[in-house]
Amino acid sequence: MRRRHVTVAALLLAALMLSPRAGTAAEVLPKLGADLAQSSVSGLSSGAYMAGQIQVAHSKDIVGAGIVAGGPFACAESSAARLFPFWPTAVAQNASKALYQCMQTRWGEPDPVESANRVKELAEDGAIDPIAGLTGDNVYLFSGNKDQTVELVVVKAAKRFYEEAGVSPSNMTLIEGDGGHAFITAQGGAACGISDKPYVSNCGYNQAKAILAWIYGPLAESEGEPTGRFIAFDQAAFAGSSASMALEGVVYVPQACADTPGCRVHVALHGCAQSRETEGVEDTFVKESGFAEAADRNRVIVLFPQVKASAANPYGCWDWWGYTGLDYLDKDAPQIKAIWSMVEQLAATP
Repeated sequence: MRRRHVTVAALLLAALMLSPRAGTAAEVLPKLGADLAQSSVSGLSSGAYMAGQIQVAHSKDIVGAGIVAGGPFACAESSAARLFPFWPTAVAQNASKALYQCMQTRWGEPDPVESANRVKELAEDGAIDPIAGLTGDNVYLFSGNKDQTVELVVVKAAKRFYEEAGVSPSNMTLIEGDGGHAFITAQGGAACGISDKPYVSNCGYNQAKAILAWIYGPLAESEGEPTGRFIAFDQAAFAGSSASMALEGVVYVPQACADTPGCRVHVALHGCAQSRETEGVEDTFVKESGFAEAADRNRVIVLFPQVKASAANPYGCWDWWGYTGLDYLDKDAPQIKAIWSMVEQLAATP
């Protein structure tokens, strides 16, 4: 299931939104004594789908998620792929469904009930945490009014999925705001409405702060430039070759979290063609998304894992259709396992 082939999937996924920039492993990811049971996750596009997968897989310890231009859990998993789980053909079938039902809806809208049933099935098999762990989560969802990559109905289907999974409507918010297919900021990035690199757009809205505030409650205001450290760390210690992840990730550590254990961890996942390896993007999402400023005075460590481009994943997307293997939804899926190992490292005793 872990084999790599240049297949039709690579062609299909060209529409899913690269350029590898060689990184050099830097520091070791620090042990900071973070509170594992107060973890959270968010992402844009493929990062939104991966955020949902991590949230579902580790719902016991995750208290909330931010879904920006993403749809329901297991949206791209096709019935044909489940019936005939042969990697080269199954991943191509999933890729087609991803394009035509989980981004655009030429094949119809995503089925939130089917997604919720898939969660229950995986939980009963012990592949993910019990579904009850989702019920108290706070979930933020966003769709840009100029986003032509992921349709609004897909994001609405994600909201219905969470309802089917037992999340209270009062714990959710769906913002239909200004913007294209991008992460939205109050300053920094491209002009509002642009759906192109670096996929960070200034629409006068602090989305990072909105996500963290929805998940954790009211936040202390930032005081200008963040005073903590951006640490480029060695991802190879957490991810095997099957995970298709870059050599380096980044973590933002507020000074208060370096000094005193007990901070929360928020995992912020870039979208397709938005990793640090992408020419024209570099550190834009990491340093201009607004997460560091929002986290700085609120005892939140922000983890920015990084994926890399490959033949089966030419645009450096997170795996939400099975290119790392058809068990990509489980706790032991290569990318989920790698990212959660990073969170556990941050939670380890200093």
